[in-house]
Amino acid sequence: MFSRLIAIAAAALLCGSVSLALAADMATPDEAKAMSQKARAAVNEMGKEEAFAAFSANDGGFKDKDLYVFCMDMDGVMLSHAMKPELIGKNLFDFNKYGDALFQDMIEVAKTSGAGWVDYKWPYPGSDEIREKTSYVMINDAGFFCGVGAYK
Repeated sequence: MFSRLIAIAAAALLCGSVSLALAADMATPDEAKAMSQKARAAVNEMGKEEAFAAFSANDGGFKDKDLYVFCMDMDGVMLSHAMKPELIGKNLFDFNKYGDALFQDMIEVAKTSGAGWVDYKWPYPGSDEIREKTSYVMINDAGFFCGVGAYK
């Protein structure tokens, strides 16, 4: 009985350690905003093709912790996605799987403000849990926007 309790306690501690380690690997909204600003500058300075290549490259400086860059045109077509290249070329304007029209909201922020935060729900990495996430989107000189998201 006592050894069973120790095993349960050890498992609970291990799970807590794993959760803390995962949380330490997650970026903050401030880090997401900084990367979004960096992505905008990259598109403006390098052009979209070279910037998109940098966004997708593991050593391109645009993948950190759970952060990555995605870019979309004002019609909802995904132009670049560092983690899911299969989304490139797809129109996601009407996507609303988790209760938010997040891409419509992103387009609206980009069109009306040029930059800003969009809050939505998204699956948390490594689980089926849906959590609050926020992305900072910024329009660039080429007329589309890029964004980077972080969990709240």
